[in-house]
Amino acid sequence: MRHIAILILLLGVTACIPPGHDDYAPPPPQPQLVADPAVFGTPPEQAPLSTWQASPVTANAQRVESGTYIVQPGDTLRGIANKTGAGSQILASANGLAEPYVIHPGQRLKITGGRYHAVNSGETGIAIARAYGAPWRDVVALNALEEPYILRVGQKLLLPATAPSDPANLSIEQRAAAFDLEIDDIVTGSQPALANGAAAGEASDWRKAITANTTIATPANFSGRFQWPVDGRVISSFGSKGGGKVNDGLNIGVPRGTPIRASADGVIAYSGDEIGVFGGLILINHGSGWVTAYGHADQLNVTRGQNVKAGETIGLAGESGYVQEPQLHFEIRKDRKPVDPNIHLPKRG
Repeated sequence: MRHIAILILLLGVTACIPPGHDDYAPPPPQPQLVADPAVFGTPPEQAPLSTWQASPVTANAQRVESGTYIVQPGDTLRGIANKTGAGSQILASANGLAEPYVIHPGQRLKITGGRYHAVNSGETGIAIARAYGAPWRDVVALNALEEPYILRVGQKLLLPATAPSDPANLSIEQRAAAFDLEIDDIVTGSQPALANGAAAGEASDWRKAITANTTIATPANFSGRFQWPVDGRVISSFGSKGGGKVNDGLNIGVPRGTPIRASADGVIAYSGDEIGVFGGLILINHGSGWVTAYGHADQLNVTRGQNVKAGETIGLAGESGYVQEPQLHFEIRKDRKPVDPNIHLPKRG
């Protein structure tokens, strides 16, 4: 009966359409994924927390008034940021300053007003956004954050003006409605903050869980070559599907249990099922702004912080998430933007 109900609810839906599009109606909750204890070293219910759940965030942002600061002898950009309460990156951006951020006595600097959150040890961008009921992608844009998107302790993030002024009084329902999670959020906001001068840890060559408060270094470079993650028929192509629906990748029909292969060398940035539409989801960071996504897996054979090679099995395909038949949703992203995988994959006969 469950399968019949799902088929009725999903009639006509064949593509994986990310949440937030106009006429998309989600189906019932997805089945629990099968985690491989040999991979995680623990039973599925004891698998490590997502990084954004590991270090709670207190919403204690400080308000800074807009204005002008006149540079004094001995001032540095960071020192001015500390004096005014504004973020040094926001100061640099607002005043057209580039590294090494040279300033001169008497120079007038514009101070961008708003609410600023001071990043604490281990906090992630996603956790910060959730604490304030604000979309993390808006924080990324507002603060002009760039790859590798690793926050630093003490860094001040300007919050969107639309963020609730008193997030502590948001109900559970309001907080849930204000916070959603997309692939781009995980790519840009799932790394825990590091102390200034501290280096991110190296990825593991072994299939073992990386503690949630460990920041993982991203690959230094990428060859730019991808391979097909599965062999199967494309059942939904990249691009607009009409009616406001968009497919950010390819949906490839394959039998349940088909091995999913890494499309290129990289580091596992995410392995889990917190984005309901995709069910079991794996993200691989390849470096140089390239990321691949693999959705609707029934089994995940890798964990965050693990090195993988092109062609290595990372999971098993299934029908978790909002689909009605076994398949793989596959995306290639460059500098946060989805690109047509057909352009970057080898031609098939």
